[in-house]
Amino acid sequence: MSMIDATASVRRVGQGSRRVRLPRPLGAAAGVLLDRALGEPPGAVHPVALFGRLMAGVERTCYAERRGAGVAHAGAGTGIGLGAGAVLGSTTVAVALAVAGRGLAHAAAEAGAALQAGDLDRARSLLPSLVGRDPAGLDAQEMARAIVESVAENTVDAVVAPALWGALAGAPGALGYRAVNTLDSMVGHHSARYEHYGWASARLDDAAAWVPARLTAALVMLVRPGQCREVRRAVRTQAPGHPSPNAGVAEAAFAAALGLRLGGLNRYGERTELRVPLGFGRPAEPGDIARAVRLSHDVGTALAAGLGALGGARALRRRR
Repeated sequence: MSMIDATASVRRVGQGSRRVRLPRPLGAAAGVLLDRALGEPPGAVHPVALFGRLMAGVERTCYAERRGAGVAHAGAGTGIGLGAGAVLGSTTVAVALAVAGRGLAHAAAEAGAALQAGDLDRARSLLPSLVGRDPAGLDAQEMARAIVESVAENTVDAVVAPALWGALAGAPGALGYRAVNTLDSMVGHHSARYEHYGWASARLDDAAAWVPARLTAALVMLVRPGQCREVRRAVRTQAPGHPSPNAGVAEAAFAAALGLRLGGLNRYGERTELRVPLGFGRPAEPGDIARAVRLSHDVGTALAAGLGALGGARALRRRR
């Protein structure tokens, strides 16, 4: 084979590789389904856990009680996430790593089973994996409310947002978002240590999840059409009273779709917050946790179907 023939063959192979690359929305849909099938990697080797340990080291080195230091921390972490996504390249793998729908469902179902069995001590021991509030002194009904609210909020943070960012910006988008959300969970708190240092991470997470939260509410209406009017009313009239511009939207949508009333007094160590009522129904009970998990599952399914259809349409246009 001559050098010219070999070069032409390499070019044809390269062109063929580009043709079989999945459109980003289709890759994101595949990533959601891959997480559902396999779940997350073990914690010891999970990239998000490794990222958390790395950023804890950055905090130890750079911490100062001022916003500028927090801006640098948020910028470094976001850059690491974006860079990791660029190196990885695969939207499907990145979304599968960034999405945690199966883990969310398992954690909620395990705590719900403990509550329904009347084992409140075990439920309290499991609650910190889902929520940041203090479980001490919470009764079964308050723990059920906390878990349902966590399922709603994390349907945005751990399913819709990483998949949507993957569909929009590929692997850098998915892992960049997961980095932002992880930074918020680490330092984006109202506390003496993080009031200034965590400000940038919290605001960046608010911005990154703003559209995904509202898409989540729309998907809730899609998969629970009988409660569409109540969901719309709760999101429009009640969610603005929640301290989070995004968690309030998701929690209001879930509350209305499930016929529940969420919100109330939350305790975070020595700090308490009185949350506005969300939804128009009865207080949450342990049996409602499974219903919330099913709703989150259905939202993820609808999202994957929509992204898959969009990606399939793009692939067909490319072939033409």
